Amino acid sequence: MPIGLVVMKWDDRAGTEILSKYPEEVFLTEKTLMQVYSTHEYSGESGMISLMIGSLNIASYFTGPENGFYILLLLNLEDDPDAYEEGLIDISRIILQNVEEDEFIKLIPSLFRRLSMYPTLNTEQRLALTYHDEIKRMIINRLRDEGVVSKSELMIWLKDRYKQGFVDVDGVIMELIKREIVKESSVKGMPSELIFLIKDVVLMRVPPVKFLSNPTDRGLPSQFVDNYKADVKSYFQNYRPTEGDNLRVLDILSNPQVYETLRLLRTVVVSRNDLEKLRKKGVEDLDDVLKMLWDTQIVQVYRDERGKEYYALLSDFYLDLIFPKYLMNVIKTTYDQKSKADQVLIEYLTVLENTYSNLKSQAKAKSKS
Repeated sequence: MPIGLVVMKWDDRAGTEILSKYPEEVFLTEKTLMQVYSTHEYSGESGMISLMIGSLNIASYFTGPENGFYILLLLNLEDDPDAYEEGLIDISRIILQNVEEDEFIKLIPSLFRRLSMYPTLNTEQRLALTYHDEIKRMIINRLRDEGVVSKSELMIWLKDRYKQGFVDVDGVIMELIKREIVKESSVKGMPSELIFLIKDVVLMRVPPVKFLSNPTDRGLPSQFVDNYKADVKSYFQNYRPTEGDNLRVLDILSNPQVYETLRLLRTVVVSRNDLEKLRKKGVEDLDDVLKMLWDTQIVQVYRDERGKEYYALLSDFYLDLIFPKYLMNVIKTTYDQKSKADQVLIEYLTVLENTYSNLKSQAKAKSKS
């Protein structure tokens, strides 16, 4: 479990300057800060380093010389710094988007909590955080149209399109590779590495089927069963998947407190007293969490004659990776238009064939287990 978070910059006159830290009692000596600075300075590039200084285990992310922010996560000796690299990249962009008038300072406590959760995130949460990231979504959307883009072209395009500030393109691509969404490969005769889309992200709301079959078994009083089924039916009769709604769902999945509440709601209908017990699991802002779930039409509330409230799942969602069969048509169109070299398309077909074969093998092995 992380101990604290420190944001610092380098000043040519004053040296290292701490801009924010959490919690306040965190203390690092000037010597330690200089060691972090000099280690990053050796490479001169953005990225994460990890170092042990005495009893300190530090994961530090440098945003690059253009911005010059150093984000230090202080860990226990037994913690693995690599488990937090993706999270450090994630929060670094949030910090840099809020540097005007030091707006990021008030975000540091929540960013620290978010970062602390990274090693324990499940597959759904990790995929949600990936797709919630604007830069990664931009890359995925472009690859949906083209299938394959050279890395050099992608870097130029991103820096031109994303005006909000810092983009660690190598770090972003590495995360997408880890998620098995893209593959990086080289093709003879091409001056740059190529980025291939090998899996796509699908996200949509789905009815809470397990609850609908027998709501009373899940804890809903019998007098509310008909209303509950009618409410769910009414919602999905009018539901149309949109990018805007998907982003609202991703806000839910990306918020640790909201997601912890959702995990309970996916298993049982609960009362307010049941929800209060979630405070022991870190759900401190329960009223805000419930408001978010209500506003996004994830939860429906029923109140009995004594005023007792019951919280039931109105809509759930499906988030997963799928094999992008539609890219066969994209490749055919690209070939007909001669907009990409033949050897690039041949390599892409090979990459997709290997991806599909691996998915079939995994599915077969899973069915036997």
